[in-house]
Amino acid sequence: MSRFRFIAAVLLLVGGPAAAQAVRAAASQVEAVFLFNFAQFVDWPPESFPDSQAPLIIGILGDDPFGPFLEQTVRGETVRGRPVEIRRYRGIEEIKTCHILFVSRVEMDRLADMLAALKDRPVLAVSDGDDFAQRGGMIQFVIERSRIRLRINLEAAQAAKLTISSKLLRSAELVPLPRH
Repeated sequence: MSRFRFIAAVLLLVGGPAAAQAVRAAASQVEAVFLFNFAQFVDWPPESFPDSQAPLIIGILGDDPFGPFLEQTVRGETVRGRPVEIRRYRGIEEIKTCHILFVSRVEMDRLADMLAALKDRPVLAVSDGDDFAQRGGMIQFVIERSRIRLRINLEAAQAAKLTISSKLLRSAELVPLPRH
């Protein structure tokens, strides 16, 4: 985190459009670390993994804001004895096995279809798209006062049979599922 604070401080001095792009890049790096750390604070049902050696899969749907940073973050890492793999998807129909799915902003127009396709599947859906958690996603990254905050839709996670640790919930804003 100290690297992020340093970058943010430099950008305050620089200002302008280049600074805005650099802030987004720095935020993406912090979000990449969050994605990996979510794996340590979420429990999946046993049937989510075909066997005890199966990898934990972090997927990216649509544009990849992380570049090589996400691979660097998870390289050589394990979560509860499982290796971590990164996969990229162009469409929701490509996703066979995935545990954490980052949904890029460009996919937000198709969010309802995406969430319907994931219904009843134990996939932690994460995005930085506007109103993602309020629209039925599980974890949304929100930048407030130069800090990344989390909005969590606990009902959506529970519907997918995921258990989110109270340690993660304490640091987040909880939002309800949308009512129809």
